[in-house]
Amino acid sequence: MTERVNLEKSVKALLKMGRAEELKETLASLHPADIAEVLEKVRNGSQETLFKMLDAEKAAEVMEELDVAVQKHLMEGLSEHEISNIFKEMSVDEVTDLLQKLPPKQVKNMLMRLPAEDLEVVKELLEMKEDTAGGIMTTDYVYIPDTARVDEAIKMVRKFGKTAETIYYLYIVNNRHELVGVMSLRELLRAPRDAQISEVMHRQVIAVDVGEDQEQVAKVIEKYSLLAVPVISSEGKLLGIVTVDDAIEVLEEETTEDIHRLAGITAEEDKILIGSPFHEARKRIPWLLFCLVGDLLAGSVIKIFSPTLEAMLAVVFFIPVLMATGGNAGTQSLALAVRGLATREINSKNFWRYMFQEAVAGLFVGLICGGIIAAVAFLWQKNTVLGLVVGSSMSIALTIAAFIGMAIPMLFNYFSVDPAVASGPFITTLVDVNTLIIYFAMVTLLLKGVL
Repeated sequence: MTERVNLEKSVKALLKMGRAEELKETLASLHPADIAEVLEKVRNGSQETLFKMLDAEKAAEVMEELDVAVQKHLMEGLSEHEISNIFKEMSVDEVTDLLQKLPPKQVKNMLMRLPAEDLEVVKELLEMKEDTAGGIMTTDYVYIPDTARVDEAIKMVRKFGKTAETIYYLYIVNNRHELVGVMSLRELLRAPRDAQISEVMHRQVIAVDVGEDQEQVAKVIEKYSLLAVPVISSEGKLLGIVTVDDAIEVLEEETTEDIHRLAGITAEEDKILIGSPFHEARKRIPWLLFCLVGDLLAGSVIKIFSPTLEAMLAVVFFIPVLMATGGNAGTQSLALAVRGLATREINSKNFWRYMFQEAVAGLFVGLICGGIIAAVAFLWQKNTVLGLVVGSSMSIALTIAAFIGMAIPMLFNYFSVDPAVASGPFITTLVDVNTLIIYFAMVTLLLKGVL
């Protein structure tokens, strides 16, 4: 960590002193990821200055490491010739990703500058949906005809492996380019040189359809511990591969999206940096309006029981404590449910068990928290009944809050609605109203004689 801080300070110091040659030497010696980290922290035009000091090959490597907002910002400051030189050093899938972030007019101009061998491939990738296997796959992979011998296959790997995204897996195709087998590079090198590839390959291949959702593709890679997974068409033809680094990016993107939705925000990539305030406000308003209506409902509940509150003001003191604790308990259960559904730990066969388990956990937590708050109420007001009311209300409220937090995302999932939409504000508002009803019902039932 200290080295990174010193690196950033060193680059900024050289930049401030205008020592361009030293800066170029420093940047040339750094790893692309370190350069990207520095670029994301400098401001006031320094990003463009530093980036233009890199040669095309290094610039391409750094571009792949940058956040989307910084990529877009830098490309806006580069000429089409400079962008073209960078694209020539990048894999076609990375080029496609960057083109998707440019205005349509600029994309058309950039396509004309691409090498002929890449143009058709990039066009095909641009037509695919961005969040599918086809949208995130690369076409830079090594494939071998099933009619080749092992010694011929080794020569193919040497020839084509330089431009491939990965050569650890070698994909075997027939004369119609249909995927018929797979083998690792290690297995190829250990096989007899005169053996046919069809004799030593694995015929059972784990593959994904070109239209498969990117999150499901990432889960396949995770489930089978793969470094890459082949992408095939509906006819079984090999179209490309999705590598594990792409899968990690997808999981990060999907996790970020779910976290945003848990907060009641419709997540779109890097909109914090590049979205307009009005667009952001428009996305959040529906959830906040729901919360507003829910809070008004909670206010109505309080109004109904206002005579009770006037008779014993100590009852009011515990309202925010109960509501806050209930909301937190519901959100905790919600987080567990969304994660469990996302990882498929929770499914149609075991969801009742999980719901019961969470309700029991909520009861245990409620009994502990209820006991503590009951003791506080008794010591403060010297009123045993008040302590019983507050304690029992919290116990019941937390049990139901845990149940609601687990049940709602499961219900959404059952109706094929993204469970992350069952966001924090939704759960919190529902639990708040429920907690107030429970609390005032207990107050009316048990404190009626005292009041």
